[in-house]
Amino acid sequence: MKTLLLTALLTAFSLNVGAQTDLPKKEPQLEFALQLKVTLGEAFSIENTQHGRRTVIPITGGTFEGPLLKGTIVNGGADYQLADPQGRTELEAIYCIKTDDGVYIHVRNRGIIAGGKDENGQPTFYFRCAPQFEAPSESKYGWLNNALFLCAPDFSAGFKGIVLNVWKVK
Repeated sequence: MKTLLLTALLTAFSLNVGAQTDLPKKEPQLEFALQLKVTLGEAFSIENTQHGRRTVIPITGGTFEGPLLKGTIVNGGADYQLADPQGRTELEAIYCIKTDDGVYIHVRNRGIIAGGKDENGQPTFYFRCAPQFEAPSESKYGWLNNALFLCAPDFSAGFKGIVLNVWKVK
């Protein structure tokens, strides 16, 4: 009888635990890290590959600035995009930045561009990225190596390129 009662209690407890969802006590916070103003070269595409349409956009330079760093974007990187027929694009931009005090930092920025429709049938546009930084570990920029970052791209009518606003996830 004890075994049956114990089994019933454990079963009820395990079912109850699995069904509960506790909201997190603390949500991640975002802290503005930097803004990059990236200049771009002429894009070219390779149509109808086995994976979709591949577009390459050369990164030709630009500037960046944030509370803890400032400098230029090094010419020679590129934004590699892969678009599928449904209108979803995956991107991976690979480039380097150089701080005003001469430190090079490698950047790999992966993201998604997707169009769709909301519940009212209105067009939607989603464009977010997650840059990763590789800075010299012992430099004053080593903090970039040990955090996650989110990026919200923006377009400015007065700037020929793309503006990337980057936040550190705290």
